[in-house]
Amino acid sequence: MAFFTSEYECKIDAKGRLVLPAKIKANLPETSGNELVVRRGFEPCLILYPMVEFKKIYSKIAGLNEFNEEYRKLQRNFFRGSSVVELDNTGRFLIPKLMLSYAGLKKDAVVVGMGNKVEIWDPERYEEHLISDPAEFSKLAQKYLDD
Repeated sequence: MAFFTSEYECKIDAKGRLVLPAKIKANLPETSGNELVVRRGFEPCLILYPMVEFKKIYSKIAGLNEFNEEYRKLQRNFFRGSSVVELDNTGRFLIPKLMLSYAGLKKDAVVVGMGNKVEIWDPERYEEHLISDPAEFSKLAQKYLDD
């Protein structure tokens, strides 16, 4: 099972390639090989999955009843925003241009380990989505983690 944590400042080259941080790359499951899946996040960011983790979500979404209009909308929007990418020998992968545009990514990126997946953010947009008030953070932790 993949386990990603922390945040990393990264650069995107002129061709739209990002080098995965070494600690993220080291935690990729061997079963995923060099294939990863990048998809549009619900917020203006990209989500990077090891193939084994993406297949869990894929199974749920692909298995929805095609005769239900809401399910079709979910499937259409989920799959249109997903792309298989491959790591090269240096740990880089090419981010599709439409996805760069969606996330507002240019030269700089923040890569954030999120447990079984990784988020890729434009640094300014990332700051907008963080909790700046420790009391709010504490209340959320209590709400969702308190037994």
